[in-house]
Amino acid sequence: MLKRVYLAATLLLTAGAAWSQNIYDTTKIPDALKQDAVAVVRNEEKFYDYRGVGSGTMRYKVAITVLNKAGDTYAEFAEVYDKFSTLYNIKATLYDAFGKKIKDFKSSDFRDQSLASDYTIFQDDRIKLLNVVSLSYPYTLEYSYSKDFNGILTLPSWRSIMGYHISTEKSSYAFQKPSNLNVRLLTSKDLKTDSALVKDKMVYTWTASNLPAYTREPLSVGLDKLISWVKIAPNQFEFDSSKGDLSSWNSMGAWISKLNEQGDLLPAAKKTMVQSLIKDAKTEKEKIQILYNHLQQNTRYVSVQLGIGGFKPIIAEKVAQVNYGDCKALSNYMKALLKEAGIQSNLVVIGNGMPELNRIYSSIGQANHMILVVPSAKDTTFLECTSQNYPMGYIGYDNSDRNVLMVTENGGQIIRTPKYRSLENYQKSKTEIDLSDDGLAKINIKMSYANAQYEDNLGALLAEPSEYRKRVLNRLRFPDTELDQLKITQPDKHFPIVNEEIAFKTKNLLSKGGDKLFLIVNQVNRKDQVPEKITNRKTDFAIPFDYNDDDEIVYTLPKGFAVEFLPKDIKLVSEFGEYSASFSQQGNKITYKRSQTMTSKKFPPEKYSEYVDFYKKIVQADKSKAILNKI
Repeated sequence: MLKRVYLAATLLLTAGAAWSQNIYDTTKIPDALKQDAVAVVRNEEKFYDYRGVGSGTMRYKVAITVLNKAGDTYAEFAEVYDKFSTLYNIKATLYDAFGKKIKDFKSSDFRDQSLASDYTIFQDDRIKLLNVVSLSYPYTLEYSYSKDFNGILTLPSWRSIMGYHISTEKSSYAFQKPSNLNVRLLTSKDLKTDSALVKDKMVYTWTASNLPAYTREPLSVGLDKLISWVKIAPNQFEFDSSKGDLSSWNSMGAWISKLNEQGDLLPAAKKTMVQSLIKDAKTEKEKIQILYNHLQQNTRYVSVQLGIGGFKPIIAEKVAQVNYGDCKALSNYMKALLKEAGIQSNLVVIGNGMPELNRIYSSIGQANHMILVVPSAKDTTFLECTSQNYPMGYIGYDNSDRNVLMVTENGGQIIRTPKYRSLENYQKSKTEIDLSDDGLAKINIKMSYANAQYEDNLGALLAEPSEYRKRVLNRLRFPDTELDQLKITQPDKHFPIVNEEIAFKTKNLLSKGGDKLFLIVNQVNRKDQVPEKITNRKTDFAIPFDYNDDDEIVYTLPKGFAVEFLPKDIKLVSEFGEYSASFSQQGNKITYKRSQTMTSKKFPPEKYSEYVDFYKKIVQADKSKAILNKI
């Protein structure tokens, strides 16, 4: 068995030449691999030789058949490198539907460009690119490359399937290391790991074959429970003249803390400014607020990704001079401001928009962002230091309710960010609608959005007036909308709450039937789309965040009309959330109240049909009609 495993790993170094002799005839692809797929991985071979804590080599080869235009995104070579890695032996070949070679690409066909973005002014990453265009489908792109590393913080991972709508005919990964060099493996459930010790080398191999494509399902929380994967993390490392231990979150935090030694010192003038700013503050909370406001008003976000600078913050003294920095630099600068005010705070490493940190498996690759925390026994405050708009303490729902790494002088400590609950992520509306006998409706809406729903509406708050007006017109349901008033404000910068006022007229609110008028009572926050029904769903699902909507509409009836029919009150309760609607009449007024509270809890696939049924009832309830008749 050991010889067989070692032979399989060794063949990955040479199998490319043999595989290239095969014909990528797309008629030979099994039908099961074409179903729901836009592309098929015909063969993927990854080999990594981890020679030491600071050096390694990867050899990679893949052939991908693109079945239709939707799969063109996979007909691309894109590989990043920097001053700590060397990319070479790059090759690419295009084949037609029957496996006949169309073209070998030359090195001059590959673009070489900076990876810097619009908000990045310091970055040493570069990328080699090749976009292939074919006039007919299907076609196959085969490419390969080698890459040497002379500084290592992370090690390559592997997935048996690249993503949604792409199947795998064959894929393999071999990882080789000296037997005395320790790494940590994290694998998906039931993934078989073959290993062999040959001389002084330990070789691990993983393989997959004939895996059909998965379709992207509504509200899906990812493929990881369905596919095979492996992640590998080093214990010790060397990178850009820095050495450290990543074997635990505590040791990783200790390394980050050491990187920042003496980095939170301020120039004398800035210290004087801090003392002047906080001289009248009576509480610690007031001091934090004043200094956070100063940070937001006087700095801007700029990404810095130069070597160890991708992990080590620019020193606070430098930020004080230039007034910009990335998430690490701005968080560290805020830490320095608080330190001068006598307030202790800690840097926090977080995976923004990523799965939360795995408590028992430490690695650099799980995090991509840094914020700040001011610990307190009673009222801990988290600070998002890259935003010029968030109120103090609001860190965004992508950063909420997750494991994060707090960096202390004694190393790293896993803590949890606050959860924004349904009643905190609210939308509240009060609407007055005056109905005229000529069919005209005058509508005045007052809305309030908090926390996650504040974040959803922050773009509207910051938009130019013309753009905001366009957004509102798209939201309103009536083609003949005549806007009278439009206003959106954040009344108190200290709280994540946006208020909105809209006044408009329309003639499309009521429908006629003989001498009767029909009115859909919910005209403000109506759900009219049922989630797609899926047979044999495979992935877990969840709504993006907990929320609560409370809406009230008061109608003034048109002259000469009375209420003939009002719907009965509605109450829906499920494990996904709750919904209620009530209808009442007093004199010539109808009052409608609606409440919907939803949970972002993750649910297994078999619960999805129940969720669809629950939402179908909400959609139906939101269509409830009142009937008015002529007196």
